[in-house]
Amino acid sequence: MTDQQQRLMPVEAVICIPTFRRPEWLRRTLHSVTGQHSDFGFAIVVVDNDAQNPIGAALANEILSATTLPHSVVVEHSQGNCHAINRAFEVALETYPAAQYVLMIDDDEIALPGWLQSMVDLSSDVSADLVGGPVLRQFEIQPDAAVMQHPLFSSIDGETRPIDQLHGSGNCLIRRRVFETLPTPPFDTRFNFLGGGDMEFFARCRLAGFKTWWCAQAVAHEFVSPDRTTASFLAKRSVRTGSINYMIDRLHKPLAIALLKNGPSLVLGVLRGLRVLLRTRSPLLASHPLLMSVGRIAASLGLLPKPYKSSS
Repeated sequence: MTDQQQRLMPVEAVICIPTFRRPEWLRRTLHSVTGQHSDFGFAIVVVDNDAQNPIGAALANEILSATTLPHSVVVEHSQGNCHAINRAFEVALETYPAAQYVLMIDDDEIALPGWLQSMVDLSSDVSADLVGGPVLRQFEIQPDAAVMQHPLFSSIDGETRPIDQLHGSGNCLIRRRVFETLPTPPFDTRFNFLGGGDMEFFARCRLAGFKTWWCAQAVAHEFVSPDRTTASFLAKRSVRTGSINYMIDRLHKPLAIALLKNGPSLVLGVLRGLRVLLRTRSPLLASHPLLMSVGRIAASLGLLPKPYKSSS
């Protein structure tokens, strides 16, 4: 199919890319999605969350204007990743009203060839409401073995199949009917600076009975910078994961139940940490279950990390 033919086809899918102060990484992402081939029309939406210096928007306009693909580039002035993602979904659904599929990829990822077609084909074939795919980590500097084995770098894998729930939005497809059914905004803005708005959204999708599938063929690569492989960073991420888990429990379960889980979580965190330490001899790996429990308890006391809040 020629570029001209692609441009004239009705837009059936929209790829959303939120971005914040990573222009060179965004460049890779954009080239990976503009290079996708499909037997249907698709568009691209980029939302830059840096209103003070929207260099990502400028770059996106430059790259996308050189293609024949329909596209929208906007700047979201309200800071926070949930604001940016919600704006991307809003623009996608309103600007391309015939599109039935909304996909998302992060600005530190690239989509491998066939990614878009595989996602849409699977959703269409099995009538899946949500589809997720593998995110393979690509380290800029090779870390030691313990870092590569850390649970924070693991994800769902295996063959294409139905699954209970997705856990991240970095490589996913959401059908329009999901947005039309759930309340707006899709991502709860209380997770703006904590992260985990995607996990909470997918938890609501599961509770609403939407059908979720895993697509082994829809592969994305995530670039991991050296600062994200340090023991300090991973420890903070473990704490934050526990905080997110508590917040999701708090929103969907009675307060008493959410709080009652803290005690067993701490005990299990200690026991699991000891087992991991005996098996691996790695304090880094052993700390993860305990720090998740610490994060959960801290969140119940109102002490939430804010890694996505910019100081300027």
